[in-house]
Amino acid sequence: MVKISDVARHAGVSPSTVSYVLSGKRTISEDTRRRVQESIDALGYTPHAGARALASNRSNVLALMLPLRPGIHVPVVMQFAASVVTTARAHEHDVLLLTQEEGADGLRRVAGSALADALIVMDVQLHDDRIPQLRTLDRPSVLIGFPAEPDGLTCVDLDFRAAGALCVEHLAALGHRCVDLVGSPPEVYERETGFAQRVAEGFREAGAAHGVTSVIHPCEATPEAARRTAERLLALHPELTAIVVHNEPIVAPLVAAFRDLGLRVPEDLSVVALCPDEIAERAPMPLTSVAIPAEELGSRAVQLLMAKLDGRPVPDATLLPPRLTVRSSSAVRRPA
Repeated sequence: MVKISDVARHAGVSPSTVSYVLSGKRTISEDTRRRVQESIDALGYTPHAGARALASNRSNVLALMLPLRPGIHVPVVMQFAASVVTTARAHEHDVLLLTQEEGADGLRRVAGSALADALIVMDVQLHDDRIPQLRTLDRPSVLIGFPAEPDGLTCVDLDFRAAGALCVEHLAALGHRCVDLVGSPPEVYERETGFAQRVAEGFREAGAAHGVTSVIHPCEATPEAARRTAERLLALHPELTAIVVHNEPIVAPLVAAFRDLGLRVPEDLSVVALCPDEIAERAPMPLTSVAIPAEELGSRAVQLLMAKLDGRPVPDATLLPPRLTVRSSSAVRRPA
């Protein structure tokens, strides 16, 4: 196995110089740095992870705070987690997954130890009790989501307000004038979870702008709740011709419930979902949808964090524009 002393001998420098090149702790001339790197490449030297961490005073671990609160659809948030882990490994970092609802206490626990070099925070609420603590930490952080006041924070997310509006705009262009939003479980709204609030805001704003009657209905994530919601919507709005669904577990049960109640999709009822593409594509009828880009958001969060760890500037806000894919579940409104 190639040792650091072998690299030093090959490059004609001391072992400490090789260490400084690897750690960046001291300024080394460009010529010496180049010779050391050429020797590393020629000999196939790979720094030991533990030694590298000690030399750089880093753990090479990122903490991902992903509290599994009520109303969260675990399969989707695990897509975010998988993307974070995969991207972190590409940067030679591991991920410490924190799923307990610890709030600011969890941040203090991680920051007060050598557990992680930096943090990614998910399930961000508009008035999140973790935000004041995040602002005081001595290590970098990135939020997947936006609080009400994101000043001084680094945040990345889908533009959920634009996503909610895009769903309504698509349906309005097809002639629909009564569109309801079947939203996340009630507890998600009660916590003022950022993405759910912004979808609702965009939905309302676009409805008003296009002269569309639009009502929001939170729904528990169960087939029974989906059935009750379908019945309630038709009782409240007999003129209903389209729905937007922002609640991944009930997409298929809700469509089935409307069919059982005598409505054909899309002939009588157009359906648009906010969900990952694979959910929309694998539904019994392929669903027109705005994609939740979990993989891209997880990857972007890690890339922003690595840039911050390296001392490079990053944008405070990164909003990914929504993308709507038309499939079989939406169509031009039929005359009454």
